[in-house]
Amino acid sequence: MDEPLVAIVGAGVMGTGISTLVVGHGLPVVLVDIDEGVLDRATAASANGLRHAQLAGALPAGVTPGKLRTTLSLNDVADATVVIEAVTELPEQKADVLAGVSALVRPGTPLISNTSGIPIDEMAAWVKHPGDLIGTHFMNPAYLIKMVEVIRGPQTTDETVEAVLSLLTRIGRRAVVVRDAPGFVTSRLLHPMINDAAEVVRAGTSTVEDVDTLMQGCLGHPTGPLRTADLIGIDNLVDALEALYARTGDERCRPSELLLEKVRRGELGRKSGRGFYNYSEAQS
Repeated sequence: MDEPLVAIVGAGVMGTGISTLVVGHGLPVVLVDIDEGVLDRATAASANGLRHAQLAGALPAGVTPGKLRTTLSLNDVADATVVIEAVTELPEQKADVLAGVSALVRPGTPLISNTSGIPIDEMAAWVKHPGDLIGTHFMNPAYLIKMVEVIRGPQTTDETVEAVLSLLTRIGRRAVVVRDAPGFVTSRLLHPMINDAAEVVRAGTSTVEDVDTLMQGCLGHPTGPLRTADLIGIDNLVDALEALYARTGDERCRPSELLLEKVRRGELGRKSGRGFYNYSEAQS
């Protein structure tokens, strides 16, 4: 996979961040979404992300960015050498996208679901060639965070694993391959912790700021769990927790009422300007 054409389906925060990462390493990307406005915002956000990554020294020096092409047509993934699905963490939406992509691409094309917790073996029922399916969990912002969790499903072939690891190396990412399970490693540990942090605030034990300060200063968490929730997107976090709760029955994964209240109020984190913290002044 020397010069792959990467198709990314879903132009939200994660799809845009992954697109920025890939084009920043000189590879072409076809970015697909069903909303023209979302694609326009993704194009602008990717350009800003490239500037940010270059200033941070997170992209290889002297590499000309690849071309980012946006489209409303899923048919445009047909010639891709690898497809990354990056839609919302809702099984029915992922099922529709993966089934559609699987019907278009050549057999042997790696199909990557960027997921925070839905088991790959569950998704395998949605594609024509389950051996081509694999999971990744990129962290946000994908163009800055070097580590990627890779999830091998029970039916994933060696060839698919090797192709995806080769792509990740090509775009400067270090991969850790884990076995399939609800939440894998990162979400199974992180998301209940964030949920617990929200419960601590809801119970009045501590303020948002003090929870994050204690987790940073005492336990070495780089940002604190509630700032992390704002970065993930509180709606995305709730979707992921609900998926985990449905598959594990773990009460720590039942979304905190505080998280649900914030979603109802549209306080989704950085992307909406307010979550546990207020970002609107910084964005103005």
